[in-house]
Amino acid sequence: MHGRLEVRTTGPGLHEITGAVAEWLAGRGADDAVLTLFLRHTSASLLIQENADPDVRADLATFFRRFAPHADMPGMGWITHRSEGPDDMPAHIRAAVLPVMLTVPVSSGRMLLGTWQGIFLFEHRDRPHRREVVLTLR
Repeated sequence: MHGRLEVRTTGPGLHEITGAVAEWLAGRGADDAVLTLFLRHTSASLLIQENADPDVRADLATFFRRFAPHADMPGMGWITHRSEGPDDMPAHIRAAVLPVMLTVPVSSGRMLLGTWQGIFLFEHRDRPHRREVVLTLR
């Protein structure tokens, strides 16, 4: 069974989608199953991460901005792919080291996430985007 989830981001950072995924899953008759989420983009990622303390999301966003800074920052002159702006190639670098696909076990129609775990779309671009996540239940 397949479905699609549209996520409208407001710019860079981690955008929690746990509720939207749980809503899609509800009523699908999934007793014991596996849910796969696949992001159809090359400049964003999917993560399972802590959803209780917003400082975790802020620290992760700061780390990845430092890990792959904008192409117009000092020392980043080696970046040649700048067709969509200075955040373009750094977004691709971040997406290359972070997952675009997640697998979550399901039991009795519910995701078996840990107490503090949530599912996040990690937007790496500066401006808002419309992202699509493909959901597969088996």
